[in-house]
Amino acid sequence: MAENGEEKLLAVARHIAKTLGHNNNMADDILQIFSNFDGRFSRENLSDKVAHDDPTGRAVLDLTVKSLDRRISQYVSLDHPIWADAADSAAYLEAIDELIATLAKWSPMASDKTVRACLVRAEDILQQAMFRVEDEFRTLMELGGESFDLTRAHGNGESTGNLSFDSEEDEDPEVEGVIGNGEDDQIPVAQPVADYDIVIDALPSATINDLHEIAKRMVVAGFGKECSHVYSSCRREFLEESFSRLGLQKLSIEDVHKMQWQDLEDEIERWLKASNVALRILFPSERRLCDRVFFGFSAASDLSFMEVCRGSTIQLLNFADAVAIGSRSPERLFRILDVFETLRDLIPEFESLFSDQYCLSLRNEALTIWKRLGEAIRGIFMELENLIRRDSAKAAVPGGGLHPITRYVMNYLRAACRSRQTLDQVFEDDGLPLKDYPKLDDTSSSLSVRMAWIMELLESNLEAKSKIYKDSALCSVFLMNNGRYIVQKAKDSELGTLLGDDWIRKHTAKVRQCHVNYQRSSWNKVLNLLKVDIGSLGGPNAASKTMKERLKFFNSQFEETCRIQSSWFVFDEQLREEIRISVEKIVIPAYKNFISRFRGLPDVGKQADKYIRYGVEDIEAKLTDLFKGSSGSMGRR
Repeated sequence: MAENGEEKLLAVARHIAKTLGHNNNMADDILQIFSNFDGRFSRENLSDKVAHDDPTGRAVLDLTVKSLDRRISQYVSLDHPIWADAADSAAYLEAIDELIATLAKWSPMASDKTVRACLVRAEDILQQAMFRVEDEFRTLMELGGESFDLTRAHGNGESTGNLSFDSEEDEDPEVEGVIGNGEDDQIPVAQPVADYDIVIDALPSATINDLHEIAKRMVVAGFGKECSHVYSSCRREFLEESFSRLGLQKLSIEDVHKMQWQDLEDEIERWLKASNVALRILFPSERRLCDRVFFGFSAASDLSFMEVCRGSTIQLLNFADAVAIGSRSPERLFRILDVFETLRDLIPEFESLFSDQYCLSLRNEALTIWKRLGEAIRGIFMELENLIRRDSAKAAVPGGGLHPITRYVMNYLRAACRSRQTLDQVFEDDGLPLKDYPKLDDTSSSLSVRMAWIMELLESNLEAKSKIYKDSALCSVFLMNNGRYIVQKAKDSELGTLLGDDWIRKHTAKVRQCHVNYQRSSWNKVLNLLKVDIGSLGGPNAASKTMKERLKFFNSQFEETCRIQSSWFVFDEQLREEIRISVEKIVIPAYKNFISRFRGLPDVGKQADKYIRYGVEDIEAKLTDLFKGSSGSMGRR
């Protein structure tokens, strides 16, 4: 009975609408009045009878389109923001929903000429509605960004608007996070952070909800790209201002290559900081905001995120690429290592943030440039090898001291090996077969082999340089100096770990051999003067004469040797002492023995002191002055 009664009530309502409605517009207005009065009098229920009388439903469609046109037009023509009033925005969205539903319902019947004409009108109305809602979307984003307090900071994954690298001591806490003096210039930026586990909410939650409601309608209506464009154009400004506040310039590859090295170093430092902030804070925050505004529409969210972040990402990658394809001068290694390591550590962020179809090319470009930086690092080591080869022996180092190439290469490699893990990674796939380089052992890494090869080039270069010295003893001192320096620099660093204990022992032995060679070539001639077989000299007088001559020659030769070698230089005090002691051990015993025998000759006796110029203490004093050199030959560690 209840159902019959309700059916009769609806029939009466339909009859009233049909009787009083002298035209379509009046009938449509009456239907709207009934619908507002009682939910049972909805337009769908009251239109059933008309649809029954008109099987194609043309009249219902026509009435619906005209009604929606009037409802939507009154909002489209407003001269103030619709979202200024919650009731207006709700009514406007409701009308858009009905229009979208009407188009969806009637589109399958578009083959009917009359229905098709109504649908064309409906699409025109929808387009006008979308134009206005697009403006509302833009206004909400702009006003939301201006009104939201971006100076509030929260950690542990919550929101913050406070990020930059300005000095914390110079910041006024009440104005942190804004640029400019006027309210219109207030743009959120980043302040110093130590913890990257934070997110920026650049818009109030209420605004985000309103934007989501608009975005949902625009996407469903087929205006998703337009919505994404408006969204991204507003959010790009935030990133651009943030990058500017971080001090990062927009530089072309040509600009980077023209920069002086000191200026480029400063720019790399800014890039390192900006990249971490961008990939760990700014971009994740934009991803989060996109997902909230376009919730339920992943394609629109992905497209918007790509359009927002693409320019800033390309700015970061282009700079890294310019560094990678720039000069391979060895001095640039350490900054390029910084860029390589930073980009490597950010690859997981690239992979998680840029994993969708729109951002895939950006992620791939990041991987490509990272590998290119690895190639640059390998190229720098090749240039170092060439530098060693090209360092010709134009002039001898005074006093056989340290050669500049030795100091440069060893200190360079020590510094480089502080980044051993990174270099291991770089050389792991350098594409060069290990057989082309001297092998340390079967377990040698590519980096170990490369270091051993550089050391071999350095040693060969030093061997060639040692030939400049005409004095074989000085040649040995030169090789001793440089060999000792090489071993010391390698032994107490990661370089020594890479080269291995066997390499250290082998090169320590080489230094000892140089020491032996020095003694042989320098002091054997002196010692030979102290070797006399008295028995073969034919009597005391001949022995006396011979030993007097030998002593005279010894004094002269000893003085000349000490005079010359006092200008030579041994940089390492311990090595200098070792050489002095070794010389004493062979010279003083031989000298004591000679003097003792000389004094024992019958025809010498008390006259011995007339011929003996040096006592043992004098010999020791003379040897102490060896290898102290001059300031020009001393070299530095």
